[in-house]
Amino acid sequence: MNKVLVLLLTIWSTASLAKVINFEIKFTPFIGNPATEDSVKSVAGKARIFLNNVLISEQEVQSRDQPVMFAEREIGAEVWLPVASLGPLVRQGKNTVKIEFVPGDNATPYRAQMSWAEVNDQSAETQTEGGFAATNQSGEGKDIKDAQGKVAMEREFTADFAADQPWHHAPAITTLGDDDKQQLLKLVNDRSEQFKPKFKGLYKLLAMPHPGIELDLAQIRKSGCLDKAYKAGVRILARGLDQLEFMLSGGQEVVVKGKTDALYPLKPEEFAKIKGDETQMCAGMALSIAYPPQMIVVKNSAGAWEAIF
Repeated sequence: MNKVLVLLLTIWSTASLAKVINFEIKFTPFIGNPATEDSVKSVAGKARIFLNNVLISEQEVQSRDQPVMFAEREIGAEVWLPVASLGPLVRQGKNTVKIEFVPGDNATPYRAQMSWAEVNDQSAETQTEGGFAATNQSGEGKDIKDAQGKVAMEREFTADFAADQPWHHAPAITTLGDDDKQQLLKLVNDRSEQFKPKFKGLYKLLAMPHPGIELDLAQIRKSGCLDKAYKAGVRILARGLDQLEFMLSGGQEVVVKGKTDALYPLKPEEFAKIKGDETQMCAGMALSIAYPPQMIVVKNSAGAWEAIF
């Protein structure tokens, strides 16, 4: 058997055995020509990221130079979403990611690029003029739209790597009654109550899995940064029902947000009173994980509301 045939069989074997373990989406609104320029200028505005019609993130996009890379003329990403980091929100089978972008300046035309790729658990080699190239990505593609004002782009993908959850098969939530809203208010405020010495409930909350986040809980305990933050005056305040917004997704998930601010507003001026940059960073990281800007909830098998993201 000649060497070329052996190589081709090896490449085919590696590719056929590889399993998809993630799916990545990248998005950038820009001004410039990526076909001929080494960089483009990203457009300032706000991006909202949805998975299966569930709002998972709102992100400010800055105006800055973004490099144009590789032979594929890939633009540096302003929004990067590895969907495996969304944990139970990802469904086995078909899913859809959608990104809505609203520029700060609605009068200026621009272009928006969305690119995507599957991430595999093994790399595959291909022969090039200079030798060999290896990649663990497949199913790559991109789309570019001309835009002025708001633009929306979406991509469907299959997630055989996702874990099936019991609530994935529960009835969709189509309405929230007063009792549901009171239960959700209690869920929000019960979490606020965990930020108090000796932080037993908060450490338990931080010990839960947080997809895509590596947290050194032992180091957080050892540093005492939560105690120092509390002593410096940092507080997580309870919310009123009139301060909350509930977003139905058409599925089982409900997004709980603050009407005019984050669900758990963290005040920079309080953090500034914490002594030491490392202590500030430790407390800020821990509290931003425990007290996110919004909460995604579902009803469990017992009929009780619980936070899943």
